[in-house]
Amino acid sequence: MAKRISLREYQEGVVARLKTAAATAQVDARLGVRIDQRNWLLDLGDVAEVMPVPAISGAPLARPWFRGTANIRGNLVSVSDLGMFFGGAPLATNPANRLILLHPRHLPHAAVLVERMLGLKHLADLTPAGDGGETPWSGAVYDDAAGTRWQVLDIPRLAGEAGFLQAGLE
Repeated sequence: MAKRISLREYQEGVVARLKTAAATAQVDARLGVRIDQRNWLLDLGDVAEVMPVPAISGAPLARPWFRGTANIRGNLVSVSDLGMFFGGAPLATNPANRLILLHPRHLPHAAVLVERMLGLKHLADLTPAGDGGETPWSGAVYDDAAGTRWQVLDIPRLAGEAGFLQAGLE
C-alpha cells in the first residue's frame, strides 16, 4: 500500500518542484538577438522588457551611437544603438528592430536597440566554442547544431563600461 501524505505535504512538494524547475529554466535560457550582423545571447535576468521601437527624440551634443530618449509609459528612457557602439553602421530602421529595456539594477531608464529578436536559446543545446575576450562585455562563444555562432553579451559589464556611460561629447 502506498504511503499516505497530507494535502499540505503534497502542495509543499509541488511548490518546491516548481521553484526548482523555474530556477533551472532561467539559468539555462538566454535571449537571442541580432546586433551588427552578429548573434548575441542575453541573460533573461538582465532584460526588463522587449518592445517595438517607439519614437526616439535625438539628443544634441551626444555621441553618434546615442540615439536619444524615448517616452516609455511616461518615463524617459535613454536609447543607445548597440551595433553602432560596437563599431558598426547605424541601425537601419526596420519593423523587426526591437528596443530592449535593461534591468534597472544595471542602468535605470536605459534601453538598447537591436536589429531583431532571434528567440530563446538554451545553453544545453549549444556547444562551447571559446571565450569572448574581444571586449569587456563579450562573454563566452557558442555554436548551435546548425553551426551558427553565438556570443554572450555581458550586460552588467557593458553597463559599467566608462565609454558606454559617457554618451555626451567631451
